Amino acid sequence: MTTAAARGIIGGMNYFLFDLDGTLTDPQEGITGCVQSALAAFGIEERREDLRKFIGPPLKEAFMDFYGFSEEDAERAAALYRVRFVRQGVFENAPYEGIEDVLSALKAGGAHLAVASSKPEVFVRQILSAFSLEGYFDAVVGAAPDGAGGEKSAVIGRALKALGAGKAETVMVGDRKYDVAGAKANGLLCVGAGYGFAEAGELEAAGADIVAKTVEELGNVLKLLQQNHG
Repeated sequence: MTTAAARGIIGGMNYFLFDLDGTLTDPQEGITGCVQSALAAFGIEERREDLRKFIGPPLKEAFMDFYGFSEEDAERAAALYRVRFVRQGVFENAPYEGIEDVLSALKAGGAHLAVASSKPEVFVRQILSAFSLEGYFDAVVGAAPDGAGGEKSAVIGRALKALGAGKAETVMVGDRKYDVAGAKANGLLCVGAGYGFAEAGELEAAGADIVAKTVEELGNVLKLLQQNHG
């Protein structure tokens, strides 16, 4: 069980970095709708349910990896995506039930929290504000408006610096293999949010130290890690 795995980790944790999409909020409707719209401009018709793979990786790279777009076409597709996202997609989102309780409990225990997202930071802040979550975070780190600087290891590195956090007492929480890879590149413990958008076995294969299958389980795991602090 994940709680047993958490008990077995030596060393207290007092800094927690969270991915946004698929970890704090469910953005499926907005992201897939915007990708669908951008692809249509290239004559590519896709069902929204087949575009869940876009939740997690940096946007431009996703168009290149999944559809073989050139860098120029990927930049155009990302720009088209953002046109719809600004107008509509940013609001097609909702926090996972119970996630605010998780954040509240960590803060009550004295933890320092940050968001580390590959999404443009301006959108991250807009989403957090819309759902009154911004007050839980000591730092919010994302990509530039055009998506530059959104590679996950770089985002996590900037979040660590913003918090002044030591690696030995920091946990990264995310729902995709990109979060795990970014955490490992920075020498961090990684807790996988198994209720998000990873494929079956993806987080385990990527090397997540613990995988929480539900938001409630995530809260229990993080509480155990925090209780060991000090």
